[in-house]
Amino acid sequence: MFLSQRATQAEYFDDRERSPAEISDFFSALARTNRLFAFAEPFQQLLPRLLGAKSCRSLSLLDLGAGDGSLGKFLTKWAARQNWDWRFTNLDISPKALRLNQSGRNVIGSVLALPFADASFDVVIASQMTHHLSTEEEVSRHFRETWRVSRSALLMTDLHRNVFLYGMLWLLFRLQHYPKHFCDDGLLSVRRGWLVRELRPLVERAGLSDARLWLRFGTRIILQARKPVSTASDFSGEAHLAAPATTNETSERCQPADEFYSVRSDK
Repeated sequence: MFLSQRATQAEYFDDRERSPAEISDFFSALARTNRLFAFAEPFQQLLPRLLGAKSCRSLSLLDLGAGDGSLGKFLTKWAARQNWDWRFTNLDISPKALRLNQSGRNVIGSVLALPFADASFDVVIASQMTHHLSTEEEVSRHFRETWRVSRSALLMTDLHRNVFLYGMLWLLFRLQHYPKHFCDDGLLSVRRGWLVRELRPLVERAGLSDARLWLRFGTRIILQARKPVSTASDFSGEAHLAAPATTNETSERCQPADEFYSVRSDK
């Protein structure tokens, strides 16, 4: 049956050899899609519920698979309108993507071996990132690493593999005339997506306590977890890098990129 099995074919834009111009065009197309699907809405709605409004006043956050940093920028501005101070660190395996975010705090690294000390961030988030991982073991490691570096909570969203979402994207791409490779990757992303029942044992294997995993509006899988108050440190501490891979001026300090990849997994 169509979509009964998860696809493992690599996405076109997961290839690190794509040119900077291709990467820039990809994120331009992605921004259009994200606006239509309200990509920041789960974090706007669920983080205040998970943490409480008082705890949201000042947060350090890590965005995994952040790409060009669009989510962090959007949420920082939204939080400011609530009189909250949210400070983002963007992590991605691609220096070409991070170079598109010249004003952010950018870190080149793998979600499977995060270059941070334990409990470095109040909250760790990820949006539409987990489906890029290939195996169950990688996903479990990803969850375990996310939990390790979070001081208080994690909140992650990803695509739910289903015919409705696949058909909706197929129609959108043809009506809006998106670039071919972007369309192909968008549909492949749905085919690479997970189901709640597939992720639940991986969450348990990762050792996430008090985790909640559910389907939201039939198209997104949400994973949230909150650490017990007795074991969580005070909010708003500063992140501690475990390896020198931070780049504020990405275009200069990411060179050569291979030196960062050489000690990381390729995810």
